[in-house]
Amino acid sequence: MNQQKRKILDIVANVGMAIFDILAILLVSFKSPWGFVAGLCSQPFFFMCSILNRQWGLFILNIIYTISWAIGAYHWFAG
Repeated sequence: MNQQKRKILDIVANVGMAIFDILAILLVSFKSPWGFVAGLCSQPFFFMCSILNRQWGLFILNIIYTISWAIGAYHWFAG
């Protein structure tokens, strides 16, 4: 992958993370179950960023975050 394409993907990942995580935090703070959905929507951007930058610790942390968001969504919607 060339450097310019990688830089664009990194910018997209960072913007996606910011938008969905800010939304997730705000919605969860207002006790809205949709905050967990927004949190789940942010995870692909975190995975993309961690893979592009070869940050394997962050990649493992993302797995834990994804599981946590999914558990929260499950409890709100199915529980």
